[in-house]
Amino acid sequence: MKKLLLGMMTLSLALVLAACGGGNDEGSSNNDGETASGEGETVDITASNWQFDQEEYTVPAGEVTINLTNEEGFHGIEVEGTDISLDEEGSATATLEPGEYTIRCSVMCGTGHDDMVATLIVE
Repeated sequence: MKKLLLGMMTLSLALVLAACGGGNDEGSSNNDGETASGEGETVDITASNWQFDQEEYTVPAGEVTINLTNEEGFHGIEVEGTDISLDEEGSATATLEPGEYTIRCSVMCGTGHDDMVATLIVE
């Protein structure tokens, strides 16, 4: 039942993002997961047990979408000082001012949970 509910929530989120223009068919991605278009930036974060795939992610100021994928384990993220919070895989968007923001795992994922920290640099 829990998997069915999770699947329904994921489908609902996908439909909402599609209806709001969450997809970005324009612009190309570079190796940092950032888009090259003027319609906002995208950061792709992959979480595995007790680490994110990068220690730092850098984007220009403005509209930023963060995509979280769990490669190993079950993780979420909070970007301190922003409205971005995901309790599972998915996407969240916020308009960010220049500065450094701490990204933390928001789901207790085991003994290395406290070490799951990265930095989002907004220029």
